[in-house]
Amino acid sequence: MIKKIDKVAGLPSALAICAAYLLTACGGPEHTDTTDAGAVKDTVAAFIVQQDTLHKTVELPAELLPYEYADLYAKVEGFVQDMKVDLGDKVKKGQVLAVIKAPEVNSRFAESEASVLSARSKWTSSKDHYERLYRASQAKTPGIVAPVDLERSRNQMMADSSAYVAAEKQSQAYRDVSGYLYITAPFNGVITSRKVNAGAFTGTNAPLLTIQDLHLLRLRAAVPEMYTGAARTAGNIDFRVDAYPLERFAAKLTRKSGTIDPATRTELWEFEVPNGEGKLKAGAFAYVKIGLQRDMPSVIVPATAIATTQERKFVIRVKDGKAEWVDTRQGITTDKGIEIFAGIQPGDTLLMKATDERKPGSTAFWKVK
Repeated sequence: MIKKIDKVAGLPSALAICAAYLLTACGGPEHTDTTDAGAVKDTVAAFIVQQDTLHKTVELPAELLPYEYADLYAKVEGFVQDMKVDLGDKVKKGQVLAVIKAPEVNSRFAESEASVLSARSKWTSSKDHYERLYRASQAKTPGIVAPVDLERSRNQMMADSSAYVAAEKQSQAYRDVSGYLYITAPFNGVITSRKVNAGAFTGTNAPLLTIQDLHLLRLRAAVPEMYTGAARTAGNIDFRVDAYPLERFAAKLTRKSGTIDPATRTELWEFEVPNGEGKLKAGAFAYVKIGLQRDMPSVIVPATAIATTQERKFVIRVKDGKAEWVDTRQGITTDKGIEIFAGIQPGDTLLMKATDERKPGSTAFWKVK
């Protein structure tokens, strides 16, 4: 006996049963987010690789140094007789800065001067004796002067001449040593340190004064090895110091060390900074801005597109619909992303987020943004 179906309450259920029956019987299409085995595929974000010119400005720590710097020592031991300058004094090249008192040096110099006079007298006497014998030997009367006496006189004159020259050299040496009693400025500059006062005993192991040339400063910055090939330093660069936080100063690149320091992996760059007004101070820390730019286009990807494990650094490329690990090397980090090298070409499809959980050969719905 067939029961009558309620037209109102049973109609939705009957329609659903009929629709399911018809789809099964007719072999209707499967849902697009399942595999043949019925597993649901992931939807993974990807992007198309493009080339771009690398532009970046980096701020590196630097140090201001005097253009010239010297610690002044006493060449001989003695007592400071007079200190003619003090901290902060501006001095000229050749100006006497301090006087050392060493009586033994002066006495040796006076003794050497007396030795010079004695040696000169002996040489003059022997020279005169030789010249007299020589003139006599030239007379027409033979045998007035024996040849052996003439030769002996000549040898004595030569020996006295050598002794005279040696005495002069020794006297010059003592004269130079006596000159060391006067400490003079080697260049125009400012006295930045004074270590002793008048009356103090001084030797050769400790400086008396320090002088610095501050009209022109050296700005030294250690540039990381990665940046040395892309840095652009044509013209002036800007830098700042903590003493004047709202001001920027100009400097010009003048020289590079030309080598990478193995301890820091950096190259030393030196800039010149005019400082005629004395506003900047030697020894201050500075922060220099250097522009970076590649000579050719670079491949720049988001930081998340690079995966790093203990064994390798790689990106994940989509090739023939499957994931593929591609080893790569990182370059400079920019606001747009990270520069990479090796294995990737413009037009390749990379995953937006690389992870070692996405195994090579795996598939998904690659959603290109």
